[in-house]
Formats: sequence, C-alpha cells, structure tokens
Amino acid sequence: MKKQLRLSALGMQHVLAMYAGAVIVPLIVGGALGLTVEQLTYLVSIDILMCGVATILQVMSNRFFGIGLPVVLGCTFTAVGPMIAIGGEYGISAIYGSILVSGLFVVLISQFFGKLVRFFPPVVTGSVVTIIGITLIPVAINNMGGGSGAADFGSMKNISLAFGTLIFIILLYRFSTGFIKAISILLGLLVGTIVAAFAGMVNFSPVLDASWFHLVKPFYFGTPTFHWSAILTMILVAMVSLVESTGVYFALGDICKRDLSEEDLSKGYRAEGLAILFGGFFNAFPYTTFSQNVGLIQMSGVKSRNVIFITGGMLITLGFIPKIGAITTIIPNSVLGGAMVAMFGMVISQGIKMLSKVISDSQENAMIIACSIGIGLGVTVVPDLFAQLPNSMQILTSNGIVAGSMTAIILNIVFNMLPSKKTKTVLVADKKAV
Repeated sequence: MKKQLRLSALGMQHVLAMYAGAVIVPLIVGGALGLTVEQLTYLVSIDILMCGVATILQVMSNRFFGIGLPVVLGCTFTAVGPMIAIGGEYGISAIYGSILVSGLFVVLISQFFGKLVRFFPPVVTGSVVTIIGITLIPVAINNMGGGSGAADFGSMKNISLAFGTLIFIILLYRFSTGFIKAISILLGLLVGTIVAAFAGMVNFSPVLDASWFHLVKPFYFGTPTFHWSAILTMILVAMVSLVESTGVYFALGDICKRDLSEEDLSKGYRAEGLAILFGGFFNAFPYTTFSQNVGLIQMSGVKSRNVIFITGGMLITLGFIPKIGAITTIIPNSVLGGAMVAMFGMVISQGIKMLSKVISDSQENAMIIACSIGIGLGVTVVPDLFAQLPNSMQILTSNGIVAGSMTAIILNIVFNMLPSKKTKTVLVADKKAV
C-alpha cells in the first residue's frame, strides 16, 4: 500500500511538472482561432488525455514501437506558431489534415530517420527553434494586453496582471529550487488567476457548466482537409521534434545506464509518429518528449517506468473530466500573456543555446543562421513578399517558419555537406603526396 502511494505521488509530480506546458498549447491555439468556451474545454481535455496515451505508447516497449524509457510526452511548442498560421489561412480542419500526414510520414521514415539526422544538425534545428520562438512573441504580447480585439486592450488592469504574473514567475525561478522551480509557470498561472478573480476578472460559468464526464469524439472539429504548404510545414515541425527527442532519448539512456541501439531509436520514433497520428485523428496535437520531466527524473533519482505508466494513466483519467479542462479556460488572457512571454522566451533561448555551440565553429554557420532567421522573420512580418510567385512556389514561401527552415536546410547542404574548393584542393594535395 505504501509503495502504491509513493508511486502515485511520484506520478502526480510528473503530471504537475508537465501540466502547464501541456494545457497552454490548446489555450493559445484555441484562443488564436477564436474557439468557443465549449470547444476550448474539449480541446484542453482531449489534449491532456492524448498526452497520457502518447506517454504510454512510448514507455511500453514491444517489437514495433516504444523506446521503453521513463519518458513523458506532451504537445510540442514547436507546432504552436505553425498551427496558428495554418488555422488562420486554411481553417482548423487543415491543421488536423497536416498533423495526420506528418504523423504517417514519421511512422514511415522511423526506420531510416537515423540516416536523415545529418540534414538537421544544430545549426539547422537551432535556427528553426529560434524562428518559431520569435514568431510566437507577438501572440504573447497581444494576450498581455487582454487579447487581440478586446474592448479593454492595454488597460491598467490587464497590464498589471500580465507583468505581475511574469514577475512572480521570474522571482520563483530565481529564488526557488527543484520541483517548485520546475512548476513555476503553473504556479504563476494559478496565482495570477486568483488575483484576477479578486479583481472580478474571472468568469467561473465555464467550470460550472462543464460536465463531469465526456466521451472522446474522433474528428470533433470536422473532416480534415489537406493543403501542401500546411503539410510541409507540419512535416518540418515533426522532423525538428524528432531531432530534439533523439537528444532526450540519449539523455535518459545515460541516466538509466542503458545503451540505445538503432532499433531502439526506430521504435521511439515510430511511437512518436503514432502519437502524432492519434493527435490528428482525435483533434489534439503533435506530441514530443518533454525535457522538464527528464530534469525531474534526474532530480528525484527515480527511474522506474512504473511511475511514468501511472503518470500516463492519471493524464488519461483527467482527460475524461471536462470540469478539469474547463478550469484552465477561465485563466484571463492577460495572465496567460505574462506566462507566455516567459515560455516563448525560453523557446528562443533554447534555440540560441543550440546555435551558440556552432556559430563560432565557422563563418559559414554564421551565414546560415543569419539568412535563415532573417528570411523566416522577414516573411512573417511581410507575408505578401512572395504573393506574385506561382502557387507551387508559394508552398515554400508563404509561411515564415517554412521559408526560414528551408533556407537553413539548403544553406547547410551548400556550406557544410557539398565538397568545397578548399576540400578538393586538400584531396588533390594528398594524392600528389602519395
């Protein structure tokens, strides 16, 4: 009995560590797409449920899928900007069409992805992550003001709540350690919402109106639609997520003293692809490994997969209770915006961290970073730049994240993979010497 209580407590700790990261994605995407409270409640609930399903798919290990490490999966922040862009241009049905195709793509290439990783070195993935983080900041700033189009946009109440939430998160991050530090975003959202409630800025009716139980509905938001630019965007997001997951796999392998084989990695990629497929089918999100839970494992020293199975079970249970999901929908936009600045800023800092390791390696890497981020940000700010190009070309140019990512991939091939004149000269000199 004591052992079960201990395992449950450890499982709940993992739920708390990833909860803010899991629920904030549907809140941001749903808010940006103008979903109703009822739709947003469903989106949050199904996302929590699918986080649990995705986690269990990865933790269990059989001959087809699952890496069998204590890894927790959640919706990837890398997909937030692309999903908002796709939803704004083609509608929410196109988001799920592109997620379905990207999930199928990951399943199909899982056996060979190890060979494709060379096209996604840190100079490419770091550039992509940085571009995505930069494009998300305007979403955060709009929310700090109360949400785009709000009647009280930029009011002192909204600004005070937003910066109060952000300052509270910063202070927690600075002066706390361990688990409290790991859930500083979640605590910031909680305290900000409580303060807003005392200020009369919280409407509790969504929680009161929500049911205690609901059934999962495939294609809740309608039949998926398919657009090439949306599909390509989501495939790029999936590839970047796989590269990030590879790092998490090796980190956990080191913590658990387990040498990972090529087959282990393939099963891990396949499980992630299946999770993305399920996300598209049940109108949730693309899923990837959550590094904050790796930090929690390292901190606690508990490496048991049983704990993560319990975490997955808890998430699935919570996902069937709409009242839990509805609680997150009452968070005021300004409070959400304050937390977003910290979270999206961390996405940018992660990209910069990845780039800092390679930018000084060569001038070529500096040029790759400069051009890819410049193009990605430029197309985002001035989306009509390539409006006169043929539609077939606009697949690659209509979205800043795709344009920046493709620039990084192509320039990396040109500068770092094709034989240079210097390399050819060295080879000729070596042959003469022989």
